[in-house]
Amino acid sequence: MNGLLRGLLDSHIIAKRNVIKIKRVPEVLVFVLISPIMFVLLFAYVFGNSIAIAGGSYREFLIGGIFAQTVVFGATFTGAGLADDMQKGIMNRFRSLPMSRAAVLVGRTASDVVYNVLSLAIMALTGLLVGWRIHTSPGEAVFGFALLLAFAYAFSWVMAYVGLLVPSVEVINNASFIVIFPLTFIANTFVPSENLPGVLRAFAEWNPVSAVTQAARELFGNLPAGTPEPAVWPLQNAVLYTVIWILVIIAVFAPLAVNRFRRHR
Repeated sequence: MNGLLRGLLDSHIIAKRNVIKIKRVPEVLVFVLISPIMFVLLFAYVFGNSIAIAGGSYREFLIGGIFAQTVVFGATFTGAGLADDMQKGIMNRFRSLPMSRAAVLVGRTASDVVYNVLSLAIMALTGLLVGWRIHTSPGEAVFGFALLLAFAYAFSWVMAYVGLLVPSVEVINNASFIVIFPLTFIANTFVPSENLPGVLRAFAEWNPVSAVTQAARELFGNLPAGTPEPAVWPLQNAVLYTVIWILVIIAVFAPLAVNRFRRHR
């Protein structure tokens, strides 16, 4: 128990260090806050009048997808932050301290939740300005935001492993966009998945980003009345499918990342 408590305290210190760093690198915070506003306004006003959602508003349909895309992109801060610390030799300093090895990664991923909380708050406010509304209970809405943050936290472990595997900020940024762009666009984030052709539709229907997007729309009440029931299990059980992915991603990539950190020289 003492070991667990010590690990949690070490993780708290690392997380606090990363949060304090936000004040010292304000341009990162600016990007975190400006990017969601840009995406919401761009898609709402450029595509808002071009894509029809039967019985509903595209702007309300859109926000769930923007939420999902932004929290996934936010996970790249984990990989980039770890790669930056590796390049500057900070990780070697951490290894020389009498602290839990897992705490470095737990603290890093936990602190990046702060970025996603700020992004979601800004997106929600911007969404309200363009016509988005929550039509469910406060409890369901809170659960919707919590599910988005949990998915982002899980995905940050993927980026933590990649950040340790390829300790270069430039490579991390390029590699993450190559993976994240298809993952977030071949989904129901911006258009209904049934509008996609053949193989792309099948991929979108089983894509975890589609599930978290669908879950957010359900929990925020942004699916128009009369919307047909999804034809595939992941979208019929979007919340459960998202939770399964969260648990699987953490179970696989957290041990991989910690093991990689311990073995890195």
